[in-house]
This record gives sequence, C-alpha cells and structure tokens, in this order.
Amino acid sequence: MKVNVKKLHENAKLPVYGSEHAAGADLYALEDDTVQAGETVFVHTGIAIELPAGTVGLIYARSGLACKQGLAPANKVGVIDCDYRGEIVVALHNHGTETRHVAAGDRIAQLVVAPYYTAEFEEADALSETVRGVGGFGSTGRK
Repeated sequence: MKVNVKKLHENAKLPVYGSEHAAGADLYALEDDTVQAGETVFVHTGIAIELPAGTVGLIYARSGLACKQGLAPANKVGVIDCDYRGEIVVALHNHGTETRHVAAGDRIAQLVVAPYYTAEFEEADALSETVRGVGGFGSTGRK
C-alpha cells in the first residue's frame, strides 16, 4: 500500500520500518525537547500523511523508549483518521521520575496503518446471550 507523506519541514524524516516484517513504522522527533517527570510534551514530527480511505493510523509507544526511559504516548494509542491532513504530533508523556531529553531525529513512537470498519449503531431492547454475559474487568478465568 502506498501512503503519501508530506514533509512540512526540511529536517523532517519519513516513517521507516525497522525490519522487513515490522508492523509499526518509526516516527521521528523534528526538534529537541525536554520532558520533565510526570509531564506531557507535544513532540512535532514535521510530517503529514494521506492515509487511504478505510484505514487508520495508530500511534503506539516504542517498547524500548517506554520500558527503559518511561516515555510513551500520553493517550496510550493515538488515532489518525484517514481524512486528517495536519501534522502528526505525538503527545509524549514521561512516566518516570527523571527528566528525559528527546533529540531531533530520535525515534519517538511507531505508526501502524490498519483497516477499520464503520459501524451502524442501532438501539436494541435486548442483546444476545453469551457464556461471559456481563462479566468484565478481569472476570474471565475466575473459578
């Protein structure tokens, strides 16, 4: 699948897959940033994308950055709708206790392009029965 990417700044980097079978493409910081402990900073990538109709861009944490430095998207998973044409900005939150620095060109998150369904929601008086029923929040697997 081809995805058009527009550089909004000359120093911006296009997303890059780290390996042949990687699901997520790395997103790069446009500028240096400092993220204080417990703080969220909007990190610019300097790019905009044109996702094909019927797809969504999902922004996930990079495992190494999140586990080793405590830096991960504040909203857990960012959603880029296929009709959005603005800059991709990652709300990077510092879950750690130390100040962290992001340098221009650092990999800050990963972008997964995936298909989605648009549902037609209908009000119903009842829902079908299942074995699980209304159990939620850790209810499966209990004996």
